[in-house]
Amino acid sequence: MVGPSSLVPFQTTPTTFGDLRAANGHSAQRRRVTSGPPPSGLQDWLHTFQAWSGPERLLALDDLIDSCESNQVKHMMQVIEPQFQRDFISLLPKELALYVLTFLEPRDLMHAAQTCSYWRILAEDNLLWREKCREQGIEEPLVVKRRETLKPGFLHSPWKSAYVQQHHIESNWRTGDITSPKVLKGHDDHVITCLQFCGDLILAYGGVWSISLVNHGDQRVDRQDQRVVSGSRDATLRLWDVESGECLHVLTGHVAAVRCVQYDGRRVVSGGYDFMVKVWDPETETCLHTLQGHTNRVYSLQFDGVYVVSGSLDTSIRVWDVETGGCVHTLTGHQSLTSGMELKNNILVSGNADSTVRVWDIRTGQCLHTLQGPHKHQSAVTCLQFSRSLVVSSSDDGTVKLWSLATGEWLRDLVALQSGGSGGVVWRIRASNTRLVAAVGSRNGTEETKLMVLDFDLTDNHK
Repeated sequence: MVGPSSLVPFQTTPTTFGDLRAANGHSAQRRRVTSGPPPSGLQDWLHTFQAWSGPERLLALDDLIDSCESNQVKHMMQVIEPQFQRDFISLLPKELALYVLTFLEPRDLMHAAQTCSYWRILAEDNLLWREKCREQGIEEPLVVKRRETLKPGFLHSPWKSAYVQQHHIESNWRTGDITSPKVLKGHDDHVITCLQFCGDLILAYGGVWSISLVNHGDQRVDRQDQRVVSGSRDATLRLWDVESGECLHVLTGHVAAVRCVQYDGRRVVSGGYDFMVKVWDPETETCLHTLQGHTNRVYSLQFDGVYVVSGSLDTSIRVWDVETGGCVHTLTGHQSLTSGMELKNNILVSGNADSTVRVWDIRTGQCLHTLQGPHKHQSAVTCLQFSRSLVVSSSDDGTVKLWSLATGEWLRDLVALQSGGSGGVVWRIRASNTRLVAAVGSRNGTEETKLMVLDFDLTDNHK
């Protein structure tokens, strides 16, 4: 056995556990659990322990722990563990502390704000929450008349408020109670073929297959410029001034009905029953490209300034380069007419008469999800729209369904007409962050033609 007389004294570092306790604001002499005198020989044992080398001390501690009962080990943990729970964030410069907090999820940031007053100041930082909002696709802070002061030194972050509000709105979409919709009537029994809305204005029309409204807060277009492009059964496209009602340009070149139109303020893209997609310069009334490849009528279009995406009765979806007019991908998998599509950030969502909705990555041409299963639509998909996390789709079966964009999972039905399955149809839908507008009707008179408006912004500010 190794004894103290045979050891060379080990030079310990200045920081012992007692020093650590003192540095953390605790007394180096901790409270004893017993009031009796220390056992005989304790000081000699401690001197022997201190004389050993570091590795020898560790061996001794291993044997000591093995010799302890469970309540004694628990006591050691209660004494030791708090000393290593140090608030390192408060020791850092503010800029570095905020950088560390950027790695936390928003939910964890909210928990961190409850730790102490300094952490709350950090966790309420407006620029920190601005980055969290941008990661979630929230581009504007919540506009408030004044920033409410909680306590001296504490201010609500407008960006944090925007994040919290958006979280509540999305929760309302996913699981909130669906209140009775506002019903707008006045279309008699005509089919509503076009539907757009901006703010509190709703534009609905029948008889024209496609319209594209540019409300030019868009930076690509003069803010004072408000124009509408319409495509019609007469095979023409017309560019209109919204304020004056004047027809500015007529685009001719299709040889059959123009079924779909997209307009980004600079170029017009059209698809028709002549199997063709055309790219136009509306100011010069010039056709820049004729995109050929579909073998049947083109029913739907999307255009993001870089790619044109066309859906056809030939069951395919084609992705085109708008500059060259070349076909980049042909997306296959649907079994019938692609009736509606939406494109954002290289993600395409398509709805089809085969009753399914598909999610695609147009950069690779890969199908990411097929929205189907036991809760899928029972007949043709008529319209769809998607956000950063949700997909909304409508159908001939009289329903509007909500899906997860990330997983393809069905979440719930937002609208289910009583006449669904017996003639009731949801013709068109349009959604904003807080509202859903559904144009409903029927082919046999079982459902009155009307607009249904559902509101998902149930916050006190909105009320």
